[in-house]
Amino acid sequence: MSKHKQAHNTHRRLLGASPGTLTYVGRAVSFATQIKLIEYNAAEVNISQIPASQQLRDLSFDPQKMYWLNVDGIHEPEVVATVGEVFQLHPLLLEDVMNTHQKPKFEYFDTGKQLFFTFKMIEYNKQTQSLEIEHLNIILAQNCVISFQEERKRDIFEPIIARLLASAGKTRKNGADYLFYALIDLVVDHYFSILDCISEHIERLEEAIINAKEPQAMHQLYGIKREILQMKKVVFPLREMISVLLREEYPMLSDNTSLYMRDVQDHISQIIENIDSYRELVASLMDLHLSQVSNKMNNIMQFLTVISVIFMPLTFIAGIYGMNFDEMPELHWHYGYPAVWGIMLALVLGMAWLFKRKGWL
Repeated sequence: MSKHKQAHNTHRRLLGASPGTLTYVGRAVSFATQIKLIEYNAAEVNISQIPASQQLRDLSFDPQKMYWLNVDGIHEPEVVATVGEVFQLHPLLLEDVMNTHQKPKFEYFDTGKQLFFTFKMIEYNKQTQSLEIEHLNIILAQNCVISFQEERKRDIFEPIIARLLASAGKTRKNGADYLFYALIDLVVDHYFSILDCISEHIERLEEAIINAKEPQAMHQLYGIKREILQMKKVVFPLREMISVLLREEYPMLSDNTSLYMRDVQDHISQIIENIDSYRELVASLMDLHLSQVSNKMNNIMQFLTVISVIFMPLTFIAGIYGMNFDEMPELHWHYGYPAVWGIMLALVLGMAWLFKRKGWL
């Protein structure tokens, strides 16, 4: 089961709270929030840890540099509120940041000139063969990107940080909007690896079903179907989100980055097509498994029916000669007993030969 479904470790929003109230909704977290500030341009990059919320208020920004504030942990309202205060984020935006049950969506806040993406990162647990979903939020402002992610053992944006440190590619040479694109693209590309894991699982299960070597096939198929449906809920809104982003013009999003966003849109469409094909494949495997079970049951019933038919005349003969009548000529015949056995054996052999000839055995 996906971690986000573990209700016994979940805090829920207080009913009746006013809009914009910062209440964490998600699984229980025992670790402190980690804040990382990456400032960069084409010439240099500097990464620093911010241990306390107070230091956020003391930050100063150089207009000649790009800034990325990566917040790892959304369970501390005071930290999220401080980030919102420093960067003038809308309270409704911060509310969505702290709600891990929030569905993927895209919003533009005209007052602060901010693009807001909330969506999900998916990891595939090969041991449990299930999806683990992490809540992500990315905000694009002027020369600045702010990312919020649930606390995990590893930072999912490590490849982007490594790319910045390597001074390779376009990330450091372009603006904050390109970093915004790169973060989204990383998550979308990771969906392909998840689909590869699901595909491998389906292929192994398909081979096991064909060879009739998997007695728990239906249970596993329902598990795969559940994960595919969960992935559909995560991925399908992204296509519309990117479409809305590309239909309108936003001051912080350049035409060059819009071209890259179109590539992300193509990837999402391909992922959705793969999800649909996997759903159909799982459905066909379910039908195949049920057909095999039905055929196996029919073969068993056919065999039992043949056995019953063979024993019917034997039961009839045994019933006749089991009656309490003394005036039965065969009872006093010296060869009566072996004759009855011979007749019964001949009936069994004759019926077995007949059923074999007709293909019933």
